[in-house]
Amino acid sequence: MSSSPTIGIALGSGASRGWSHIGVINALLKAGIEPDVVCGTSVGAMVGASYAAGNLTKLQNWVLDSSRSDVYRFFDIKFSQAGFVDIARFNKFLHSYVAAEDVTIEELPKPFIAVSTDLDSGHEVWSKDGSVAQAVRASMSLPGLFPPVRENDRWLVDGGLVNPVPVTACHALGADVVIAVNLNSDIVGRREKRTTVSSAQEEEGLLRHLKQQAKEYSSSLFSSADEKETPPGLLGVISSSINIFQDRITRSRLAGDPADILISPKLSDVGLLEFGKAEEAMKVGADCVERALPEIRRITRRDE
Repeated sequence: MSSSPTIGIALGSGASRGWSHIGVINALLKAGIEPDVVCGTSVGAMVGASYAAGNLTKLQNWVLDSSRSDVYRFFDIKFSQAGFVDIARFNKFLHSYVAAEDVTIEELPKPFIAVSTDLDSGHEVWSKDGSVAQAVRASMSLPGLFPPVRENDRWLVDGGLVNPVPVTACHALGADVVIAVNLNSDIVGRREKRTTVSSAQEEEGLLRHLKQQAKEYSSSLFSSADEKETPPGLLGVISSSINIFQDRITRSRLAGDPADILISPKLSDVGLLEFGKAEEAMKVGADCVERALPEIRRITRRDE
């Protein structure tokens, strides 16, 4: 009798759409399919690390219980830090719900890689050792929102710039079968059918929070929400621009190194910071796994 293949899961980038990863992992575990190797980019790195460290339930509970104001507290205007995110608060969150401050990647019970990008060279960086929380923060350092992370004489930013769905990393860690989760498959070219390109009006709550801290700065940084046809707001422009090139990069990378199972949750109605839709995103992810289970069982040889 042949042994079961080593299963890898590649969790892609996608901001608040990333909560769908939790639904995917839970559905796989419920079906008796446990990933042996975990790799993630951006929010995929965060969810993947939380799972590998045994903290996924804690993260899920926080996500489902948090309010919009809880999310806003992560943001602060500190231009000297090259980003809007309050890093001290975000680090505390990572240490509480992803991995404790002293936990290293080498100590995780499963092989794990967080993908980030070298800001100077543009090279893809795989974090395979060292602090879990720092590797995750580097992988999530979306330009404009997070400041870059300094590591080994280089500045690291979001891994979605070079490898949004890290199938290659799973293969490098010895995965025979890779289940990949692409969160960006239906987010480009559908603006007229959806409302996820955040308008300034949709961002009003967050922008008001930021403006209260930055009255000395020009309010012209943010779009006005008074006009009938509101243009995309600041975060909407950032989000949509990144969505476009990540979609193109993802297509190219998956064509060159395809996953054995590709799960593509349809999340075009979940915007950059719409964390209030976490439950919906998780359900979409779980439903995708349910539909793909026959094929997953066939390829992984994990029968009921």
